[in-house]
Amino acid sequence: MILLWHGPEPVGICVFGTPAASLSLRSQFFGLSNSRSKVAMGALNEQLWLLQRVVIHPTYRGAGIASDFVRRACELCPVDWIETLTAMGHANPFFERAGFTRVGVIRKTAKSGQHGAYGGHARVSAETLAKSRFSEPVYYVFDNRKLKDL
Repeated sequence: MILLWHGPEPVGICVFGTPAASLSLRSQFFGLSNSRSKVAMGALNEQLWLLQRVVIHPTYRGAGIASDFVRRACELCPVDWIETLTAMGHANPFFERAGFTRVGVIRKTAKSGQHGAYGGHARVSAETLAKSRFSEPVYYVFDNRKLKDL
């Protein structure tokens, strides 16, 4: 978690967490063939974080600070890669402005009716499926390796 401060007041937050065990677009992007193997899972946990939430205080929204804040928050992370998923990626290139690469859209598979984010093997509740039936989030990746090479 990284906070953005304006004087003594917190005005923004980026929350990072562990990524899902399997994601089809991640496997394609990184060229992974067995993403659930013990070796792959260990490497995933060491090298990749998920940007779960970005919140900016309503007073500061539209001020042009959010993308710079997200970029700097990612640069401060001790991992090589950061990924995020967002439905807003269809309407707003916010993450591209912050330095992320748009990889693609997580589409529901015709066979299972589930998102590639969950894979065909996950057990999700009917309520979760109903809530996500229209969601097809955009998958983004941030390459944080360049800072470590300097």
